[in-house]
Amino acid sequence: MIFDKLKKLDVVFDSPEVDRPPVFSSGDVVSGRVLLDLFGEVRVSSLKLHAEGFAKVHWTESRSAGSSTAYTQNYSDEVEYLNRREVLLQADNGEVSVLPAGRHEFPFSFQLPEETLVTSFEGKHGSIRYWVKVKLHRPRATVKKIKKDFTVIEPIDINTPALLAPQAGTKDKLARAWYRNFGQVSVTAKIDRKGYTPGEVIPVFAEFDNATSRSVVPKAFIIQTQTFIARGTMKQKRAVVSTLCGDVVGAKCRETWHGRAIKIPPVGPSILHCRIIKVEYMLKVCVDVPGTSKLFLELPLVIGTIPLHPFGSRTSSVSSQYSVNLEWLRMAIPEQPEPPPDYSSVVTEEEAEQQTSRETPCEDLSGILGRPLMAFVQEFRFRPPPVYSEVDPNPQPFHMRPRCMTC
Repeated sequence: MIFDKLKKLDVVFDSPEVDRPPVFSSGDVVSGRVLLDLFGEVRVSSLKLHAEGFAKVHWTESRSAGSSTAYTQNYSDEVEYLNRREVLLQADNGEVSVLPAGRHEFPFSFQLPEETLVTSFEGKHGSIRYWVKVKLHRPRATVKKIKKDFTVIEPIDINTPALLAPQAGTKDKLARAWYRNFGQVSVTAKIDRKGYTPGEVIPVFAEFDNATSRSVVPKAFIIQTQTFIARGTMKQKRAVVSTLCGDVVGAKCRETWHGRAIKIPPVGPSILHCRIIKVEYMLKVCVDVPGTSKLFLELPLVIGTIPLHPFGSRTSSVSSQYSVNLEWLRMAIPEQPEPPPDYSSVVTEEEAEQQTSRETPCEDLSGILGRPLMAFVQEFRFRPPPVYSEVDPNPQPFHMRPRCMTC
């Protein structure tokens, strides 16, 4: 073929807002147009559209089978969520259609499955993607293809009893190094609820009781855990997405946090109901005791998409549900942010050993694997957690500062 008369082949989704990609949920109708721009008259055999959605995981691990033998073990799995086909143009009886030069539009429309889909996601060892692929078939010409992704999001409404329930816990530890005991450290912490949305501030109420002979440093972290599951084995990636550092608590002293603030940066929502990919969050309150291992208290978090409704108002429109919440896609990162610590610096020695193990059986995920499947936002695709540091906007007055227990 000396001259290709096809100038442009494109897919445009219908969107309620100009300059914003649409966001879909289970049961929604996805509509748009396939655009053909031709330099001259073109004979077309068919124009077909294929909509697909998959969750896929894949990673490899090196194995040793002896002093001189090594091999690579592959782990992969996938789950199909969407498979729709539509013929946009095809003449009867195997004939061809003749399209004149100029611009042509072919509308399409299909409904997403009613069962809950899974949020769009992009991670190191897996992804959850939805797309439409268009193929243009012409006699004696190569097939022209175009593929365009679209975003699906699982609505997570934090206005439910389970996510509005307060989370609290207490933990203590005997601080020791070698044969010497330094005394006991205890922490009690509470947050108002389990469910939050990006951009919210979590007030942390905590009490740190330092009965040791050393000063300790209380801290809090928001941890994101991505879990990829294949062939009965799981691979995890953890990262600190936000930090809060308290004042030093001297020996034999106590400190109280009256709602110290830690802000949730623009991270993605939790993914809890996919068979092979999960994204979970936790608030980890830590006491760093010099010379000995850290004391940790973990409180589970769920990052939702539908923010708190003080008056219980609701709307069934997906676009209206996310009109406010999608702002976390555009949240600015501070110009000179202080990077959060590496995850390795906020884990116990036992956790570090588990993290370095290559293969982790997933018996404890059996309850998750049987749950119904669920659905997220374009460009968001779980890039590495954003850099963030938060300065407490509510510093404690002098009379609430740490006080010695001996006073």
